Amino acid sequence: MAVTDDGRLVLIEQPRPALGGVAVELPAGLVGDTPGDESEEAAVAANRELVEETGYEASRIEQVAHGPSSPGLTSECISIFVATGLRKVGPGGGDGNEQITVFEVPLAEVEAWLGERIARGAHVDLKVYAGLYFARQLAKHK
Repeated sequence: MAVTDDGRLVLIEQPRPALGGVAVELPAGLVGDTPGDESEEAAVAANRELVEETGYEASRIEQVAHGPSSPGLTSECISIFVATGLRKVGPGGGDGNEQITVFEVPLAEVEAWLGERIARGAHVDLKVYAGLYFARQLAKHK
């Protein structure tokens, strides 16, 4: 979950064939999925994926949550990181196989913006709402 210095939540949207449309998501990815990087630390992977998908690099990245995605079905666990101190270092958009669009939405406008995307047929990954909670907690403590 990436938040710019001026309080905008960085979100991505990309086609998800399983949904038959696009999904609004937090920048995300897998840990240790690159050959030779199997022992990659989760925070390093989070920053790598942030750069790849959004073009932003975080100077600070902190894990704020970790838990199972669907405990009755899989052992997969999800970690949520707060990424701050962002600086633009690249174009983003994902790797050559991804079609990612990057959005920067002011925290106060996220729900309305998501409603507009839903009205246009987008799906919203529920982790976006978890990220929004942590972004708002961060804003309270600034």
